[in-house]
Amino acid sequence: MLIGLVWLVVRNAKLVPGRGQSAFEMVLDFVRFQIVEQVMSPANAKRFLPFLTTLFLAILAFNITGVVPLINMAGTSLIGLPIIMAIWVYVLYLGVGIKQHGLGGYLKMSLFPAGVPKGIYVLLTPIEFLQVFILRPATLALRLCANMMAGHLLLVLCFAATQFFFFEAAGFMKSMGAVTFVAGFAFTLFEIFVAALQAYVFVMLSSVYINMAIEEEH
Repeated sequence: MLIGLVWLVVRNAKLVPGRGQSAFEMVLDFVRFQIVEQVMSPANAKRFLPFLTTLFLAILAFNITGVVPLINMAGTSLIGLPIIMAIWVYVLYLGVGIKQHGLGGYLKMSLFPAGVPKGIYVLLTPIEFLQVFILRPATLALRLCANMMAGHLLLVLCFAATQFFFFEAAGFMKSMGAVTFVAGFAFTLFEIFVAALQAYVFVMLSSVYINMAIEEEH
């Protein structure tokens, strides 16, 4: 569906864009100027922009399914998908880091930061190893999944309560259904915001990790 939507927008792209093309270009410009170019040099930003834009659009699309009627479940609220996204980023930043510095150079740069007294490496190197090779991909996946799952549970609770109050509660308690319905609607709007925010956070951190892998000093 995402590929089809992009095709519909760009198949008749014009110099003076229409509303659909303008909205799509706003998203592309947001990823480029507010995420990638905030972190990377212009040359590196141009190099990795297609990947990071694809990542942003994919995560946003999978997040938004959490508020789509009859689906009501974000694809990213199931841990398998965030793990795949995190592995995608993990393999990329390790690959470009090793290509840029060589295997030994990348390990040295990552595990033995410059300007640190040698005695500190006994404590620092294991921490850096955990951070680079385990914590970065793990936190990328868990952060995305946990936030989208939390939003899903809030919506389920609100609308399940609405159904209970309207159809099963008695007397005054029926009026509480209006409260839970309004709360569910408000959480739906908030979930749309969270969907975009989590796509932003994931891609921003991915940009930082890739940039750290290719820069000489970090």
